[in-house]
Amino acid sequence: MKRIALVAVAALVLAGGLAWTFGKQAISERLFLAAIQERVGEDPSAALPDGLHVYACGTGSPLHDADRAGPCLAVLAGRTGLVFDSGSGSVRKLGAMGFPMERLDAAFLTHLHSDHIDGLGELLLQAWMAGRRGAPIPVHGPPGTSAVVEGFAAAYATDRGLRIAHHGPEVARPGGFGGAPREFVPEALDGGVVYASGGVTVTAARVPHDPVKDAFAYRISYGGRSVVISGDLSYHPPLGAFARGADVLFHEALNPKLVGEIGKQAAKNGNRDVAKIMADIPSYHATPEQAAAIAEDAGVKALVFYHVIPGPPVWFLEPAFLGDARNRFGGEMRIADDGLIVSLPAKADTIGYDQVL
Repeated sequence: MKRIALVAVAALVLAGGLAWTFGKQAISERLFLAAIQERVGEDPSAALPDGLHVYACGTGSPLHDADRAGPCLAVLAGRTGLVFDSGSGSVRKLGAMGFPMERLDAAFLTHLHSDHIDGLGELLLQAWMAGRRGAPIPVHGPPGTSAVVEGFAAAYATDRGLRIAHHGPEVARPGGFGGAPREFVPEALDGGVVYASGGVTVTAARVPHDPVKDAFAYRISYGGRSVVISGDLSYHPPLGAFARGADVLFHEALNPKLVGEIGKQAAKNGNRDVAKIMADIPSYHATPEQAAAIAEDAGVKALVFYHVIPGPPVWFLEPAFLGDARNRFGGEMRIADDGLIVSLPAKADTIGYDQVL
């Protein structure tokens, strides 16, 4: 009888375990299906009001940071989508944020440092396939942009053929592959306008980032609202005039003290190359305090730091990064994390913030 009882208990335990296992599987499958129904084919941006919406798809730097992709800001201006720089990992962040790739109309490069362009190949691929393009995406940038775009096209040439063969030309439209480079020198243009379509205007201004000769800031205007993206630069007071009257200034920043500590530790560990790099990079980046001074001069409503060097890993370290910046700017100030959307409704003066990742 004891053996029979033990067998019965074991059978019940086994049955319960199987039921629990298959129950968990069923629950997980239902959750997965619910997620698919909610996200696949849906456009989260459809709920956004008409206006300017800036997606922080990459707020990091070449320093290792699992939470921050390389520099990237994307803008929805009405029905028009634009991407500014495409650092490593940023395109996947952009997809996770629900940016509508089929509305992407053009890409812009601030300069040709590797950390600003190393995700461009993936952006071109997503513009082609997810964006369902029949023509290459225009890529605006400084001299040398053509070589970069053509280089990525060459690197992805095999993949292009495989996707067309697999999905067919009706889905992988052969004419939509790659990019159409459009190089410019802003001072040679009337008013520095480098893009104008659908009520959206993009102007550019050269900024100092020596030894980079051609580095640019951008101003995007739509529906009575405007934002400025600094790109990489050393302290540059004329940027204040370029940004004057804008709603938000997105500015890069480097904290020299924190970077110096990284260099000291590298030297202590015998890595002289890293120590030298940490000693070099402060010369061509602005500090948080300098960016705050530019924002104050420009009279912008808000200053948002992106492309932060080094990125504060937790919020309570932000004061160490910002230093005295808050005392130099009277408007709203924040350090962006990947996944932040900054919204400026058309013909209004409000600024909204939504952390979607």
